[in-house]
Amino acid sequence: MMKVIKRKFVTATQQSPLFYLWFIPAWLLLGFTRLVIVTVTFRRFAHWLGMHDGLAPRTPLTTRDQEIRARAISKAITIASKYAPWTANCFPQAITARVILGFYDIPYALFFGVRRSNTGEEGSELKAHAWVVSGRVSVTGGRSFGQFTSVGCFVSN
Repeated sequence: MMKVIKRKFVTATQQSPLFYLWFIPAWLLLGFTRLVIVTVTFRRFAHWLGMHDGLAPRTPLTTRDQEIRARAISKAITIASKYAPWTANCFPQAITARVILGFYDIPYALFFGVRRSNTGEEGSELKAHAWVVSGRVSVTGGRSFGQFTSVGCFVSN
């Protein structure tokens, strides 16, 4: 038990101040974005995600400071999603990342993708995923370009 507490304490002291600044707001935004996803049609809020950029899988350029900030935001969203009592999968995480990155005027690209997965004898089914990148930083959704085919992209204005 003491080893776990010590490990968590060490991890907590290694986080950036920006992580602590955005942990609670990210947790609240995850809940709000989940509510929007469940209650509002995609068409009604798609324009708010950014400028629709078609299917082009490209990432915006960022400065070193913007990348550092994007990594801290990514960590806050990832950890906040683990403690959310609601569904905080890739879609609410991507929208939350878009909101926070937009707050700091950090360029981003929000992607929607699909892939086929084999389900056994029944055949295959489509799996959907959303992810956000900012420069070289995968803010949410992991490294998804190789696993999913991009079907839509929204970029910062």
